[in-house]
Amino acid sequence: MDKISVIVPCFNEEEVLPLFFEEIVKVISSMKECVFEVLFVNDGSSDGTLKVLKEFSKKDDRMKFISFSRNFGKEAAIYAGLKEATGDFVVLTDADLQDPPTLIPEMYRSLTEGEVDCVATRRVTRKGEPVLRSFFARMFYRIINRLAKINIVDGARDFRMMKRSMVNAILEVSEVNRFSKGIFSWVGFETKWIPYENVNRAAGKTKWSFFSLLQYSIEGIVGYSTMPLTFAALLGILFCFISLILICVIIVRTLVWGDSTAGWPSLACIIFFIGGIQLFCIGILGEYLAKTYLETKKRPIYVVKEKSE
Repeated sequence: MDKISVIVPCFNEEEVLPLFFEEIVKVISSMKECVFEVLFVNDGSSDGTLKVLKEFSKKDDRMKFISFSRNFGKEAAIYAGLKEATGDFVVLTDADLQDPPTLIPEMYRSLTEGEVDCVATRRVTRKGEPVLRSFFARMFYRIINRLAKINIVDGARDFRMMKRSMVNAILEVSEVNRFSKGIFSWVGFETKWIPYENVNRAAGKTKWSFFSLLQYSIEGIVGYSTMPLTFAALLGILFCFISLILICVIIVRTLVWGDSTAGWPSLACIIFFIGGIQLFCIGILGEYLAKTYLETKKRPIYVVKEKSE
């Protein structure tokens, strides 16, 4: 019998976990041809998430948990789950039921009957999501697909089922600054996409603010493209060329019409503008330097405080 490991990152999901437990048990009961383990990863929750997970593990020995010493982020939770999973097939899903567990049987059939290595999901609608967030999300996919040497499908979710071979390849990518959507694409393997309409959270509140999503998008672009560095270099060359032209214009003007103090407001604006461009380019360099600095420290991606037996 095939073994399926379901990995569920959790951060302050006390309200929705009982609902998720009911849904995943229904799915497990319907797939009697498989053996299941459900691995919850508590990412330093400050509510009663850990207590609920301990109750699950006592109630059902298929339910296991890992608890971090603090909040290390969803990317670390995903990596920890993949590392601990022992199944022939591994499922990644969120606890908020925005990823419908009812799709798991279809994923399994696609992997066993077809010649694909991964079955992933993508949202075809963003109904219920703020308009501004939806706009920037679409722009992010367009930008990263243009800049990076990877292809990320618009609306792609982390919700997917993978064969063991793909999971092992992902675990080889042990970088600290992780961007899972990019890693899934970078390792390759054949992927089948299942479209579905957006589903709202069953309970609780989202942990992703606009600013945290913006940081996450920058992480993805910096992690999988050096184009921002090229852009900064080209911008520097362009402004050097413009400054040479302006110097020539000033020399000719002085020789023909004489020196004048007129125009100092526009000169001040130009200085501020060029100073802003310089700081912007230094900021791009700083992002790459910061990532390199963190990688060279060789710190662990996460620290486990306790886990189920």
